[in-house]
Amino acid sequence: MAAKSNKKKTPTRTGKNTFRVVGLMSGTSLDGLDIALCSFTLSGGAWRFELEHTVTVAYSATWKKRLSGAHLLSGQELTQLHGAYGLYLGQTVKKFLSNVRLKKPDFISSHGHTIFHQPANGFTFQLGDGSAIYAASQIPVVCDFRTLDVFLGGEGAPLVPIGDQLLFSKYDVCVNLGGIANLSFEKQRRRRAYDICFVNMGLNWLAQKAGKDFDRDGAQAATGKINQALLKSLIELSESKNGKRRSLGREDFEKSFQPLLDDDRLPLEDRMRTFSEMIGKMVGEAIQETRGKKVLLTGGGAHNTFVRNRIAAHAGGATLVKADDQIINFKEALIFAFLGVLRVRGQVNVLRDVTGAVTNSCSGVCIGFEGQ
Repeated sequence: MAAKSNKKKTPTRTGKNTFRVVGLMSGTSLDGLDIALCSFTLSGGAWRFELEHTVTVAYSATWKKRLSGAHLLSGQELTQLHGAYGLYLGQTVKKFLSNVRLKKPDFISSHGHTIFHQPANGFTFQLGDGSAIYAASQIPVVCDFRTLDVFLGGEGAPLVPIGDQLLFSKYDVCVNLGGIANLSFEKQRRRRAYDICFVNMGLNWLAQKAGKDFDRDGAQAATGKINQALLKSLIELSESKNGKRRSLGREDFEKSFQPLLDDDRLPLEDRMRTFSEMIGKMVGEAIQETRGKKVLLTGGGAHNTFVRNRIAAHAGGATLVKADDQIINFKEALIFAFLGVLRVRGQVNVLRDVTGAVTNSCSGVCIGFEGQ
């Protein structure tokens, strides 16, 4: 009689083809926590998805202050905040599910809130302890998607391209206009992707100087004039160095871009106009380089009519398709939910071709799954 195996079942290999997942995303602009309850079905070798329920939970003034200042904390204070924010995420998901009266999902897939992203120095850190999320929600959690890739020599970003490839394949190019603009596209049967430039991090920084959270439709920016010297400096700071594209982060913005945008010798409207032109020129020319004809625009910046028009002016005739509002607002939460699905199935969810790592990886830490 064969001995009974003591090998435990793990959440890293499953033949399951249907999932209901809560995706969580908190962006650099601190607009709030994006929550997306998503369903995924694998049929005929292709993935289909549905956004069942979505909501953005605005951060309180207290949470905005805590998150925006987290990079200044001591190690002890940051560790404490890591747990406190995780509990907040878990409690918020629990309340969300209670409000819409839906049955418990298979798991939560959380990106967290990026505090440090310095792949050149060998680390990245997303706030929001997965164990705390699980403790507060009693729902299994997949989290920490970037760290493994960094240790494999990659940038830990961008991670969205695998979702673009498998969920939005009808578009030649996918462009996300969030705090940072990035794109992904197919070339010679391999996915390519990279960060292009800052978008909402700069636009919102300038809008706040006018006492607004953001410049709706780019209306104020449209009244300004382009300052050629500032435009040249912004483009030079954004361009790849030595032919190598890098992932962009808060550190880059604060060190190099903020001082230029804080120059009060230039009228605020001119700074806004110039920054918008930088976005239009860099994103438009990046689209041209892909030679793609049908381009999907998502991310909060896709709502900015003026910025969209400036991108179109530099995109070489490509057709820009503004996604519907739900996809615009929740695409990243959707895709991080999908990254969790791939992780639980034991499939590649981070591509070396876009991050620069030595190998593809199945990334993410699983907490609270049966058999762990």
